[in-house]
Amino acid sequence: MADPTAGIESLGDLTGKRVLVRSDLNVPLDGTTIADDGRIRASVPTIRQLSEAGARVVVTAHLGRPKGEPDPAYSLEPVAARLSELLGRPVAFATDTVGASASETVAGLQDGDVALLENVRFNDGETSKDDEVRGAFADQLAQLADAFVSDGFGVVHRKQASVYDVALRLPSAMGGLVAAEVDVLRRLTEEPERPYVVVLGGSKVSDKLGVIDNLIDKADKLLIGGGMVFTFLKAQGHEVGKSLLEADQLDTCTRYLREAADRGVEIVLPTDVVVDTAFPSGDREPQPSVVPASEIPADALGLDIGPESAAAFAAALADARTVFWNGPMGVFETDAFAGGTRAVAEALTKVDGLSVVGGGDSAAAVRQLGFDEAAFGHISTGGGASLEFLEGKELPGIAVLERG
Repeated sequence: MADPTAGIESLGDLTGKRVLVRSDLNVPLDGTTIADDGRIRASVPTIRQLSEAGARVVVTAHLGRPKGEPDPAYSLEPVAARLSELLGRPVAFATDTVGASASETVAGLQDGDVALLENVRFNDGETSKDDEVRGAFADQLAQLADAFVSDGFGVVHRKQASVYDVALRLPSAMGGLVAAEVDVLRRLTEEPERPYVVVLGGSKVSDKLGVIDNLIDKADKLLIGGGMVFTFLKAQGHEVGKSLLEADQLDTCTRYLREAADRGVEIVLPTDVVVDTAFPSGDREPQPSVVPASEIPADALGLDIGPESAAAFAAALADARTVFWNGPMGVFETDAFAGGTRAVAEALTKVDGLSVVGGGDSAAAVRQLGFDEAAFGHISTGGGASLEFLEGKELPGIAVLERG
């Protein structure tokens, strides 16, 4: 196996070689229309690098969660068309992953050509928990290539055939996207430049437990927003009305507040929230109002941090040298409840240092709210993988490469 830390160049001369690339092309689709092509655009540089090196590039990826069999709703065909546009060259599309179409498509490639295989999760071997079943599928994938490049950071926390097992069967290396992600996340966990501020949002405290556990003694400040904040507010003794609440995490939130105080870490919670009596829906106009975080009416639910809190969060970020943000501050898809998320994103664009947007909904919010992605230090393509890395967990797709 090649040394993955050296990148693609460690694979030597790729002219005429078939290179299987695991990309993350899991984009939101509205029918056959791609709603957000951020992950496709992020995958282009590595694919282009391989193509320009004379490789015969075979891209594999998943879309959605099909149940191990073909499902037209999750076909990658629209992605192939968009990838072709972004590369400025044709992208051949195989209508299966390891069947006759894949074999014929790969056999027809010339040096520098690019092909995309159909959704790898149309095959039950991809996600099987049985090592032999998964390995047998990886054998089929490996037969299509002479080398493997792992460039789908959004899946490296999964022990799946196209992520993990193929790397055991072919000379392998990290693609540029994965290498960049790992480098940035290591900067967040190994001697980050201070002040170091972590901003956490999203719906559930339980989704962020590992990150808080691992970063509470590394960060200088933790800013908490989104739906998860109401469990913290409840733990402080405040009523939260109909807001999202994880009652089984109240003791955990109480412990975090106590530990942060003991360690000298500042946890910043909203002092005001934007509420409504119902969650946003298409058949009802929002009726937002701003109330103190300690006085949420019994018939209301919190849907965003309030303007006072948004200003306080921005001020807390003003002198930061390192920032990690994962999870929106509210229901940003509805403009009436997007103010907090917009304020955090705006503050990150002004950070004099490293600002990292931790994938998932945060990355989608940055694009939907119209921010220039270049204004941020790094926008991760893998929300779940980013969180698991920051939790200190081993990521199978990275570990297999580093073991060589």
